[in-house]
Amino acid sequence: MERALAPFIQADLARKMVFLSGPRQAGKTTLARALAEAWPGAQVLNWDVAADRRVMLDQSWSPAAGLVVFDELHKMAGWKAWLKGVFDGRRDGQALLVTASARLDTLRQAGESLAGRYFSWRLHPVTVKEWVAISGATPEAALARILERGGFPEPFLADAAGDAERWRTLYLDGMIRDDILEFSRVAEIRAMRVFVDMLRSRVGSPLSLASLARDLQISPTTLGRYLEILEALHIVFTVRPFHRNIARALLKEPKVYFFDTGLVQGDEGIRFENACATMLLRHTHFLQDAAGRAMSLNYVRDKEGREIDFVLCESGEPLGFAECKLSDPVVPPYLGAIAERFPGAGANLLVRHLRQPELRGRVAVERAADWLARLAA
Repeated sequence: MERALAPFIQADLARKMVFLSGPRQAGKTTLARALAEAWPGAQVLNWDVAADRRVMLDQSWSPAAGLVVFDELHKMAGWKAWLKGVFDGRRDGQALLVTASARLDTLRQAGESLAGRYFSWRLHPVTVKEWVAISGATPEAALARILERGGFPEPFLADAAGDAERWRTLYLDGMIRDDILEFSRVAEIRAMRVFVDMLRSRVGSPLSLASLARDLQISPTTLGRYLEILEALHIVFTVRPFHRNIARALLKEPKVYFFDTGLVQGDEGIRFENACATMLLRHTHFLQDAAGRAMSLNYVRDKEGREIDFVLCESGEPLGFAECKLSDPVVPPYLGAIAERFPGAGANLLVRHLRQPELRGRVAVERAADWLARLAA
């Protein structure tokens, strides 16, 4: 299927090198091959393929290629310095696209500077907005399919739900067995798998690494490193509490969500919240990548333990608050109070099953599917 990011990446390739990152099997290679069809003599080179790897090391791809794609390039030792030389030495007009499953923003933190030479895009699982645009489905049908299958293309498009579950089992086993070994030691794989299984049943709740570390009988520092690895590989992402004092917010417990909603172990309400989190994250990343806006996705929790699921911020200031409910259209008092405290920000109660949208004070009670279909990406 044609992905929504395609025209944006195509436009950027005419100006700079483009980095495309995102979860494994989110469709990066498929998207890269689709983009290559629009370029004369394009070549797609995958580091994991021996013949392609030799071409990359020898830099023997065709100088006449309009576009050269380097897939999984981050696995090459010293890839940053190598890529800087390739970019600076390429012929005029030759476009470069670099893809990787691991987070390129993490990998770019050290080594040879590539500043000023690239644009960066992040490919996410399918969202309500994207599927509505691609297929013409209603927002409700799109959300129902995402909740049933998750948003990764292969299970999302599978003919049967059983095929989607078979894919998911192999996906998680492969991630832990292969990709995590790039960051960790063989002896830690079992502990990492147990940690992932524990996270699957703790989605949407503030995460105490100290408590989990006691259960796993390892140090909180080690568990924190495990969480960083899972984030770097786009298995999970964290949502941290909103606070005007950023240092204070970082000390508070994050919430963890899975890029693949199908991995969540919990009731329909938890899966619904995770799906909303993935789509709000994609919305946030799109605004960062497309316009350079200083966006972040957070949640709200006060000293009394009252919470609001999500707050979208720009430069540390709230733009909008969102609370997710399956069927209860009653506005939580705390959401109403926050809406009054921040009148310049929108406040929305996103209800999965809602008869009629309405405005209650400063809080808009919305059909979740319709609201998600209006996000940026």
